Amino acid sequence: MKVEIWSDIMCPFCYIGKRKFEAALAEFAPHKDVQVQWRSFELDPNMKTVPGQSIHELLAERKGISVAQGRQMNNQMAQTAEEVGLEFNFDKTIPANTFNAHRLIHLAAAHGRQDAAKERILYAYFTEGLNVDDPATLTQLATELDLPAAEVAQLFETDIYAQDVRHDEYQARQIGVRGVPFFVFDDKYAVSGAQPKEVFLEVLEKVWEESNPKPTLIADGATCGPDGVCD
Repeated sequence: MKVEIWSDIMCPFCYIGKRKFEAALAEFAPHKDVQVQWRSFELDPNMKTVPGQSIHELLAERKGISVAQGRQMNNQMAQTAEEVGLEFNFDKTIPANTFNAHRLIHLAAAHGRQDAAKERILYAYFTEGLNVDDPATLTQLATELDLPAAEVAQLFETDIYAQDVRHDEYQARQIGVRGVPFFVFDDKYAVSGAQPKEVFLEVLEKVWEESNPKPTLIADGATCGPDGVCD
């Protein structure tokens, strides 16, 4: 089964949704047969990384509210994150353009490290308060992920993987993605938002059953079981 997930680094619900989906996947018996693919999505492609700007100030600016109200909203979001075992340090968060971070995740995917890269960058942004638009920071994260140094350097010297990011975003527009996280299961079913674990588990089981139907018993007669006993 293939599960594609469109999300952005600076989206708190994307990190929370990741945890909820992972909890469902852990309870899904054939989880080893599920291939997860992260797709790029930028909440604000024109986002500028402004030195010294806090996430509280950015939220206040965009919502037309006071900084104090922005802080309160972020504190509530942090409490929601705690419920799934995440620590959001919004006082340290550096609002940043996420385009290069998405490019790095595509590079990691080429080396079988996509999920690890997604998790590491989300943690860097929400918990450690690192600038995920800074080449030096992303290079350090790439080193931790054991990605080839030469390819990481090339990432910041060229526009490699830029088209991959744009293609993911084009696909999102084609299927009508309005917000993230957005989950697509085997190109047939979609789930929008950080839904409860039970919702993800239900969809996983439904898609699996449709792709792997059990034989229908037409007639039942005398049989011999695997233990050699016949009845």
